Amino acid sequence: MYNDKPDNSLIMMLNGAGVVAAYVLLGISLWISTDVPLSTKGFWGIGILMLTLSLVNFVKYRFDNQQRIDRINRIEEAKHEKLLEDYVGEVKDAA
Repeated sequence: MYNDKPDNSLIMMLNGAGVVAAYVLLGISLWISTDVPLSTKGFWGIGILMLTLSLVNFVKYRFDNQQRIDRINRIEEAKHEKLLEDYVGEVKDAA
């Protein structure tokens, strides 16, 4: 019914570039830091990976929830529209 696609590809590309830049700079800083043992660097890397996965899941579930709410609202609007059409049809028939 509604096939509108918002044009936010530039914003998504900028956000993607920011994420890639953050990971690259973080990787470089972990690689260059000489005072930190390798096991600690690995632990930090795993922590960052887990944080990233958690954030992706959080955003996905929020998006899915918003889609569910929108779908319910569209169903309710269609139901109200049908009720109004039936009522107007009955009023025209009675007149």
